[in-house]
Parts: sequence; structure tokens; C-alpha cells
Amino acid sequence: MRILLIEDDPSLGDSLQSWLRMDGYTVDWLQRGDQASAALATHEYQCILLDRGLPGLDGDAVLRALRATGTPRARLPVIVITARDTLADRVQGLDLGADDYLVKPFDLEELSARVRAALRRSAAQDTPELRHGAVALDPAAKRVTLDGAPVTLTAREFAVLHALMRRPTHILSRAQLEETLYGWSEEVESNAIEVHIYNLRKKLGNRFIVTVRNQGYGLCPG
Repeated sequence: MRILLIEDDPSLGDSLQSWLRMDGYTVDWLQRGDQASAALATHEYQCILLDRGLPGLDGDAVLRALRATGTPRARLPVIVITARDTLADRVQGLDLGADDYLVKPFDLEELSARVRAALRRSAAQDTPELRHGAVALDPAAKRVTLDGAPVTLTAREFAVLHALMRRPTHILSRAQLEETLYGWSEEVESNAIEVHIYNLRKKLGNRFIVTVRNQGYGLCPG
């Protein structure tokens, strides 16, 4: 799952990005609020972590603009991360449309728990579970089963499978799959997609994922 982090403090932003990546998320990090619109228009995110005090465009304005778009991304879960800690600040942030409000400094374990909770709530509003044949995938719980039995996947194997199962009738190119795995500042490993597809076939069956020459990968029909 891909998270958009908008935080202007370089030290905190770097720490949050590293932590969330270790937690299995792909993270894009912006340090200006006026960059948010372009990122949201060109990438698909499952959650936003938003500081209120940002250069260019403050976090409140970013949140207002997001909620006013009238598009599906207007429903994206937003967790405000800020040093503004009065009751009035919290009420204002939530009234602006934030799904959660976390005051700095905070524990990284708590941040992870709040992200998981936001994703669970978001998944409950949409499709809580994806199914294709004998394979079921729960996005919020990060759980995969085959014929009802749990399957252990790495975070990146899960991300590739999630991308394929969200578009079961489409062929996704290598570049599209890489988009699900890597944030902007991460180096793309040359054969990563092939390795993850190989491992998924071992765990889910050789015929579950098909290769379409010169196009990419998709799920086996039927």
C-alpha cells in the first residue's frame, strides 16, 4: 500500500519514511503543501500523513482541497501529524476532514497502529476482501489465504498480488507493478518484479499469474 507523507521537517520526515517502509508500505514524501495536488493526481494512495504547518500551502488548505474534489480520492484517510496540541486545534483538524489527529512527538508504534486502523476503516467502506479463484486477499489485515489456508507473503509480494487482484481482468506492465513497490527516492531493483512473480507462483500455483509477452502480468482467467 502506498502512503503520501507531507512533512516539512527533514529529520522527522526521513525517520517516518524509513519506519513506514520497514512496516511494509511504499512511501512518497513531500516537504511542501503545494506539491500535494500533483502527487495525488498522478499516483494512487491509500493513506495520507499530513502536517498542518507546511510551506507553500498549509496542511489545512491541502485537506480542504482534497475533501472538496468530489472524486474517489476525496475519501482517502488522512491522519494529521502536528505539534498543535490544544483541544481547539484537535477539534478544528477533525472538523476540516481529518480521520485522525496525532500530536508530535509521538511513538512510531502508535503511528503504525493508527495507520492500520485508518486502512481498516477505509477498507470497510469499500471492498473488505478481494477474491480470485481459491485465493482471498484482505487489504487491511494484509492477509492472504489459499483454499482457506493462510499464505505467508513478504510485504512486496503482497503489494504485487494486491495490484493484480484489484484489476483481475487487466494486464499490468512491469512499470505499473514497480509503481506499487517503490517510492520516489528508492532505487528500483532490475529483476525485482520477476522474482516476486516467481515466488507468488510457488506459493499460489504456477497458473495463478500469467505472463503476456511484451505486455506484463495478469491473473489467469476463470
